[in-house]
Amino acid sequence: MGRQNWKPGNMLYPLPAVMVSCQRPGEKPNIITLAWTGTICSSPAMVSISVRPERYSYDIIRETGEFVINLTTEKLTRATDWCGVRSGRDFDKFKEMNLTAGKSVHVAAPLIEESPVNLECRTTQVLELGSHHMFIAEIVGVDVDERYLDEDGKFRLNEAEPMVYSHGEYFGLGKKLGSFGYSVRKK
Repeated sequence: MGRQNWKPGNMLYPLPAVMVSCQRPGEKPNIITLAWTGTICSSPAMVSISVRPERYSYDIIRETGEFVINLTTEKLTRATDWCGVRSGRDFDKFKEMNLTAGKSVHVAAPLIEESPVNLECRTTQVLELGSHHMFIAEIVGVDVDERYLDEDGKFRLNEAEPMVYSHGEYFGLGKKLGSFGYSVRKK
């Protein structure tokens, strides 16, 4: 067996599948599902999301400059998928998926209470790249579900059973293979 060389395309998988919540003042909140998101800086804590300009949430995020990245779990897989294939122009996604729009601390956009982690974000820059525009944002607050805090106050995200998106499919994370630095740690 050999190797094939394909035309340039996005094959960086798996990725977190997140639900991004946003809202214009006085209007219903909305959710857009994205896999094109990532960490871009630790200090200050910053992330990016990439959104097609024709998507309903694009104008909301562009106008308000605020959004919340809500991490997803295996239990939220159906809602994550549904919110990615239905438009907020036609549906109230919170209502349809029985999700709770919670109050964020630092931004006006709501958070999804069923998510184990919510990253409250404020846009600092928009890069118009082509099919997608990248919103570069500072994380201005992090909300965590206390159910995943252990007795020492350590957050145990993996107990929430996060899920990822890989080439058109959703997956649980599977078994633990190691921890950061394990390859050089003294036994």
